[in-house]
Amino acid sequence: LRGMESVVVAYSGGVDSSVLLAVAREQLGSAAVAFTASSASLPANEAASAARVAAGIGAEQVVAASGELAIPAYTANRGDRCFHCKSELYQLAEAERARRDLRWVADGTIVDDLAEHRPGLAAARAAGVRHPLVEAGFTKAMVRLAAEALGLPNHDKPAAPCLASRFAVGTPVSVGRLGRVERAEGALRAMGLRVVRVRVADVDGAETARVELGPDDLAMVASSQKMEAVLAACSAEGFRWTTIDPRGYRRGSVALPSNSSALVTGPSR
Repeated sequence: LRGMESVVVAYSGGVDSSVLLAVAREQLGSAAVAFTASSASLPANEAASAARVAAGIGAEQVVAASGELAIPAYTANRGDRCFHCKSELYQLAEAERARRDLRWVADGTIVDDLAEHRPGLAAARAAGVRHPLVEAGFTKAMVRLAAEALGLPNHDKPAAPCLASRFAVGTPVSVGRLGRVERAEGALRAMGLRVVRVRVADVDGAETARVELGPDDLAMVASSQKMEAVLAACSAEGFRWTTIDPRGYRRGSVALPSNSSALVTGPSR
C-alpha cells in the first residue's frame, strides 16, 4: 500500500475491504478513500454498518448510486450478473479516482476468492483494479486475525454478500424482489437468527423461498416454535412456498432442493 501511494478502496463494509481500508488509511492517510456503490441490492443495515466502520477507521467514505438495476444483463441474471455489477462499481470508483487524481482503485479480494467462480474478477481485470490482499497472500483466516488485531468491530462478522446473490440463475432480479428478500431476512434476524439466507427461485410460476441458516440457528429453529415463525415471515413477503433447508447455510448455494430433502416445505403461512 505504501508503494501504491494513493488509492480508492472499493468498500462494502465486509471484513476484507475493512481491513484493506484500515491499513490503507494507516499508511496513506487522506490519500486513501473508501468508495461504496449503493443500490437496492445493498441492505440498509449493511450500508449503516459500513458507514460506522469507516468512521471508526477515520476514513472518508464516498457513497454513490449504482445503476446496476438499469442494466438488462444484470437483471436477467443469466450467470454473469456479478460481472455487470462489478463493472458498474469499478466504473464509478474509477471516476472518483480520476476526479481526485489518485493512483489506484483497489478492492478486498483475498486468496480464497481466486478458487471460486467469481465473474466479478474478470471485471476487475478489465478495469485494472488492484487486489492488495491477494498480493500480500492473505486468506480469510489471516484477514480475520488482522481485523481483530486492528480492533475492527466487524472482525467476526458473518459474510454478507449483496442481496442479488440470493437469486437462482435465470430468476430475474428486480427492486421489488430485492426488497422482499431484505425484509424477510431482517425478520429472521430479529428472531435472533444470525446467519440467514433467503434464496429465491421461480418454480412452476410461483416465487419460492429456500431458507438457509447457520448450524446454531438451524438447531435453534428445529428445536423450538420458531419454525412456524420463519414460514410466516416469508409468507408475509409474498413467497408462495418456503423451504427450510436441513443442510444449512452453504456459501454460493442458489439452486432449490427437491421437496423430499426439505426439513419443512409447504405453503408459506
